[in-house]
Amino acid sequence: MSTDTANRQRYSLNGPTMGSRYTALFYAAPGFDTEPLQQRLAEAVARVDRQMSNWNPDSDLNRINAAPQQQWLEVPAALMTVLSTALRVGQQSAGAFEIGVGDLVQGWGFGPAQQPLEPATLAAMAHQSRPRAASALELAPQQQRLRKRAPVTLDLNGIAKGFGVDELARCLDQSGISDYLVGIDGEMRARGNKPGAHPWVVALEKPHRGVREVMGVMELSDAAIATSGDYRQWVDIAGQSYAHTLDPSRGMPLDNRVASVSVVASSCMLADAWATALLVLGEVEGPRLAQERGMDALFVIRDATQLREVSIVGGRLQAQIESR
Repeated sequence: MSTDTANRQRYSLNGPTMGSRYTALFYAAPGFDTEPLQQRLAEAVARVDRQMSNWNPDSDLNRINAAPQQQWLEVPAALMTVLSTALRVGQQSAGAFEIGVGDLVQGWGFGPAQQPLEPATLAAMAHQSRPRAASALELAPQQQRLRKRAPVTLDLNGIAKGFGVDELARCLDQSGISDYLVGIDGEMRARGNKPGAHPWVVALEKPHRGVREVMGVMELSDAAIATSGDYRQWVDIAGQSYAHTLDPSRGMPLDNRVASVSVVASSCMLADAWATALLVLGEVEGPRLAQERGMDALFVIRDATQLREVSIVGGRLQAQIESR
């Protein structure tokens, strides 16, 4: 890792992906040719979209969703990595992270159709018995293939974006760049430092719908951060508002007092998945599991008109802070 950036120039690249934009800030020698790197970055996120997007009708994920049971399917190595990680986080979070909720995501209007079903139909879906992805899928990583042992519709929105950020980071690593910050929307990964050996600074948003306001900042170096919350995507049905994160145990959108969870981890894929899992677990079980696993996590909890921050660093509970 290089911290000598005094004689280096700051570069910034960006482009569209996954309904948002990717960004890459980095330091390199003056005159660095950014065009090959820009192309690699664009190809990396396009590859993730082709493999893992529910919105791309020709994606590998949609091919899996459409396949009959018991049919072995070849899948790309990257998709196998994400699926394996998703199932592992699901098991470690006691099912709080669950990718087998694609039918619910679609039904509530958070998928490509973007049109919620009728309340009576949604209520019926919530009571339907559906297998967990861990029991519905049989993975054969060495052969890069899988099959469905039970009907399941997969959704990777809680982990694919984080993996995409890791792929951006891999592009910069392969280009010999050792000081960078890459991200897709609010999911970020950093390596090295800014000039003067200063860590990268990432802003954390207040969980308010319809406005973007900074709540605080997080210093980041050789780590990734991801945030899940109830304030970015929601639908209004019959006069009631529902956030986009699904509670697998209820078959319904999440209904607890946790407004957002930010997780710092070694990879953005893990940070992304665990931020969702801890959000689903709620204000009691979420911090408890984060402490048990020695995680770095920030919970923002709604207390009436106040926001309460619960910070866990290295698995240790820090002082709780209240703010408006």
